[in-house]
This record gives sequence, C-alpha cells and structure tokens, in this order.
Amino acid sequence: DLSNRPLEMASGEEEVPKSAETKRLAPKRQTLDDAYAAPANFLEIDVSNAETHGFGRNRYTDYEVRMRTNIPIFKIKDSTVRRRYSDFEWLKRELERDSKILVPPLPGKAISRQLPFRKDDGIFEDEFVEQRRESLEQFVNKIAGHPLAQNEKCLHMFLVEPLIDKNYVPGKVRTT
Repeated sequence: DLSNRPLEMASGEEEVPKSAETKRLAPKRQTLDDAYAAPANFLEIDVSNAETHGFGRNRYTDYEVRMRTNIPIFKIKDSTVRRRYSDFEWLKRELERDSKILVPPLPGKAISRQLPFRKDDGIFEDEFVEQRRESLEQFVNKIAGHPLAQNEKCLHMFLVEPLIDKNYVPGKVRTT
C-alpha cells in the first residue's frame, strides 16, 4: 500500500503524510446574521460641525469630535466634545512625548492664510475649514486606531472630557 509510505522529496528528506490532526480546518460558513451583526470591535471618530467663534484677533474655529466604540479599554462608549486645532496639537505633542508610537503629522498651521490685509477670510473660509476638518478627522482616526495609543490617558481625555486638563499626569489607562 503506497498511501502509508513517506514520500521522498527532491532534497532526499521524507515528507510525512498529513494526519487528521494536521489537516486544515474547514472554514465556518458565514450566516446573514454574522455578516450584518455589529463588528467585534469598532472605534468610530467623526470630526464635524465646525463653528467659528469670536471677532478679530479673538476669532477661532472649533469642531465637534464624536467617538463611538465597544473597545473595552474605553470606559465611556459614546461621547461628543468640541475641540480646537490647538487641542489636536496638544494631543500630538503628548503622544510624541509619552508613547512609543509614530504619530502622524497634523495638517499645517496655514500661516499664509493668517496674514493681515487678505481679501478673504483666511483660515475662516468655508473651504479651508472643511479641508482642515477632513484632515483632523484622518489624523485622530489614525492615532486612535493604533492599539498602543488606545491605552494613553491623553487620547481618552481628548475624546471624552469636555475640558482638557493640561496638568494631568501622563500614563496608561487601566481596565480595572
């Protein structure tokens, strides 16, 4: 009977036939319930509803940052806060200082749009505000999608606390 004999390979070694223990498992067929059920783990962050406040040199734009998740490390599963560009800068600095991750770049400060005597609204132009909103959303989603960043207190504070405590003690979030 040839089926029980080891096969000889070109290198002269013998190939052992696969037994029941080493056979590949048959894939589980996906049901409609599985296909349309909530994902096992998800983290959604939307940056939206830009609003410009103030007048003259005290003018600024902030954005609504909404987070929804079922990831266990996040104690709050659904939150909405408002953040300015400077808050995104703070988050980037904190992560660069305290974490081991490579932090992506923020969209630029747009210095030329802040020069006086412009014939438009500069950084408050609707088109610019929308471009910046999209870039900030990409930035925060890249960061929040990183498993190591998800443990950082600064990210949790940025996503869920109405006010950022810039005197917080950096560190990791604990699940206990």
